[in-house]
Amino acid sequence: MKIHNPFRVAFVGTLGVGLGLLLIGSVQTLSTILLYVGTALFLSLGLDPIVGWLERRKLPRWAAVLVTILGVLAAFAGIILMIVPIIVEQVGQLVAAIQELFDDGQWDPVGELREWMTDTFPLLRVDDVFEYVQEWLNSLDYGAIGGTIGESIIVIGGTILAGFAGAFIILILTIYFTASTPSLKRSVYQLVPASKRARFIDLGEQITDSVGYYVIGQVSLGVINGVLSAIFLSIIGAPFPAVLAVIAFFFSLIPLVGTLTGSTIIVLTCLGLGSPTIALIAAIYYLVYMQIEAYVISPRIMGRAVAVPGAVVVIAALAGGSLLGLLGALVAIPVAASILIIYRQVVIPRQNER
Repeated sequence: MKIHNPFRVAFVGTLGVGLGLLLIGSVQTLSTILLYVGTALFLSLGLDPIVGWLERRKLPRWAAVLVTILGVLAAFAGIILMIVPIIVEQVGQLVAAIQELFDDGQWDPVGELREWMTDTFPLLRVDDVFEYVQEWLNSLDYGAIGGTIGESIIVIGGTILAGFAGAFIILILTIYFTASTPSLKRSVYQLVPASKRARFIDLGEQITDSVGYYVIGQVSLGVINGVLSAIFLSIIGAPFPAVLAVIAFFFSLIPLVGTLTGSTIIVLTCLGLGSPTIALIAAIYYLVYMQIEAYVISPRIMGRAVAVPGAVVVIAALAGGSLLGLLGALVAIPVAASILIIYRQVVIPRQNER
């Protein structure tokens, strides 16, 4: 192909590359805001089936949204009010126990460690090891370490404040999206030509329903696991059953490995703060529960959501977790379900018509 005006072609190409870099930079700059918007949309789609159910009970849209939001806030406020007093109490007990040990003057961890190493490793020159450790400690720049610790504390505090601010923004956006979901859907549907609008609306409703039922189903699994864990751990005398039950609830929200990870943390907590017997009983319980959840509870609760093959679930969760962390792993599965709907109802029928 003969180029008549190389300068113009190069200029247009440069503008195209610059525009692409500008768009990429804009997306990176707005990544946090886009994450907030995506999270709020995801949560609003999860709340929409509840709002629809209340509307079918003759409640107006605004009242259904208000009842739903207040119910969610009340649930989380109840969880926080249940956890915080227990955590404060246990931290106070730990500080008091440590203070008592130091006040009595009977606790000498360095001396106990030296004695244990001398008895366990008789050929080891324990005095030389402790002398080397002492020299290494003396060589440290405590000013720099203190500065680093202070900077880390500031960073952690800033991260916590940013997290609370982000949660508040997501809450406001979720309320707005939940209240205006019908109008948002209509606005999107009007962008499609009238000849194809009915089919597009059908697919859109299927996708939004799938996401909503998935969110409700996952939260229901978390509630079931949390309530049963609270009852069972209280019966067997596990330490901090309320806190462990909340751990079970939140980890159950994570697809694939959430229940297993939460159960492992609970069992290890029972082993470290309770007794081996309690830990063994808890391990047997969670092994049985995971089987019941996988083969009985989950299929019944998730029956209205789109079924996604196991391999696709694993790939989607790994990809979403790599891109957006925990939120990406949560959102990836309903996104994969939506893609499967389009694949089954649009791509395959078109291929069969050719």
